[in-house]
Amino acid sequence: MVASSTSPRHRRRTEFVPVLKLFTPDAGATWLLTEIYPEHPDLAFGLWDLGLGYAEIGSLSLYELAAVRGRLGLPVERDLCFKPDKPLSAYASEPHGFGRIRCDVHQDAQRQPSGWR
Repeated sequence: MVASSTSPRHRRRTEFVPVLKLFTPDAGATWLLTEIYPEHPDLAFGLWDLGLGYAEIGSLSLYELAAVRGRLGLPVERDLCFKPDKPLSAYASEPHGFGRIRCDVHQDAQRQPSGWR
């Protein structure tokens, strides 16, 4: 993610694409991060929805994010299957219509245990 923020190509773009998805498995919160600030490695930029149905874009502390726990006390996890398919602005407009940040529906279906329908 640090390399993402320092490349000249990335700085010229007006549409940022997330490179990392984090989530709380027991609370419905989601973070899509685009970069870590090289001069402040504890700060990241991205989009997040804390499970309330609206998204915020801005900077956040990775130190504080590491302390977040869901209802059952589970920590924030990285979504290893996440493959971004649109810019951050497109993800930002979705919580109002869907009630959450929505990633590829096919990916969501792949994460469910096989007995779930």
